[in-house]
Amino acid sequence: MLFGNQDAKTRWIRNISPIIILPLVMAIVLSVSACNPTKGSIMIFEKPNGNGFIMDFKEWSANNKCQLSLNGGDVLQIEVNREEGEIALAVSGKKGSEPYIGNRLECGVFTVTVSETDEYLIRIMGKDATGQVTLKIVESEAK
Repeated sequence: MLFGNQDAKTRWIRNISPIIILPLVMAIVLSVSACNPTKGSIMIFEKPNGNGFIMDFKEWSANNKCQLSLNGGDVLQIEVNREEGEIALAVSGKKGSEPYIGNRLECGVFTVTVSETDEYLIRIMGKDATGQVTLKIVESEAK
């Protein structure tokens, strides 16, 4: 025969095809899902004297964090102005304290007192969130 045994060649191609195609399809799916960009925008402005910051966001869906050095007894004032979407906020110290964790924040002003001197991470999470969160130190026992 001119082309040899066709049945053996087609069987080999049928057997090898899933071995090649399956990893290729998996790689394509993983690369497409990994390219999911952050939705919306967030701008974080630190106050000039270093006693807080303003987080301004529009149609934002992601996580972000800021760091703030606080002394034991410092009181943080947190003002939430949520226009739409969902906002969550967490304040946690590097030594393990968690003075505040809140989900689905509504508009309003509240305070959080930290009990120990530490570097605190302020994590904000948004889901289609538009609005502003302002955080500032309003009182300190050290003053």
